[in-house]
Amino acid sequence: MEGVKLIVNKALSSHFQVTHTVHMSTLGPSNYHFNATYVGDRQLSPTEAFPTLVGDMDNCGSLNAQVLHLVAERIRTKAVFQTHQSKFVTWQFDGEYRGDDCTATITLGNPDLLSESVIMVAHFLQSVTSRLVLGGEMVYHRRPGEEGAIVTLAGKYTALKWVATLNIGYGGAHASYYHKANEQVQVGVELEANTRLQDTTFAFGYQLNLPQANMVFRGLLDSNWCVGGVLEKKLPPLPVTLALGAFLNHWKNRFHCGFSVIVG
Repeated sequence: MEGVKLIVNKALSSHFQVTHTVHMSTLGPSNYHFNATYVGDRQLSPTEAFPTLVGDMDNCGSLNAQVLHLVAERIRTKAVFQTHQSKFVTWQFDGEYRGDDCTATITLGNPDLLSESVIMVAHFLQSVTSRLVLGGEMVYHRRPGEEGAIVTLAGKYTALKWVATLNIGYGGAHASYYHKANEQVQVGVELEANTRLQDTTFAFGYQLNLPQANMVFRGLLDSNWCVGGVLEKKLPPLPVTLALGAFLNHWKNRFHCGFSVIVG
């Protein structure tokens, strides 16, 4: 977070919501974003409803759009389109199958029949027990004169108050651990080792909830000597949230801070 950001959310109906975002930056150009979200009638859970259409456009005319649709009870589809001004940058299509104890997903990124290029990503996750999930990912890419694939194995263990994950592949390994100490304190650590770059990074983060004060504080520290924190404060009875953030990179001797106001 840096500079000044103003976010205004407006629910036009139970299905339609718009968001205006103004960001005045000191490091890059300032911008404005308009976001519109439509949510359909078919709701499977408090966080899932179909169909869902999301569109975001900035002041330069660049567009990010997503369409999510429930084809069948177990099959979900998603289409993503991204443009930079008048040029298409990304077009992506996803298909997901959710079984009783497994999930399979296939993604096609920027498929082009004329140039015979495509990026395909396949995921599969299987619940071995009620707490242990094992699976893998395969990334295949093809373009004129180049073709290759990368396979990654993944595992996730979920306990009552903590979650641990591990991904191992050709390029390295990634491990994470999340622990919910109580209703107020949550902590997490992350370790990533890249064998091709011969580099290892470590990050630690925490979240402190103060419901009586209507405040949430998040902090982080990583192996690149970067320290940061964000404080969010709700201002009842107004529908306003104030966020203050600051980040300091000791290694590069860089510091930036900012605040944002969220209305709605």
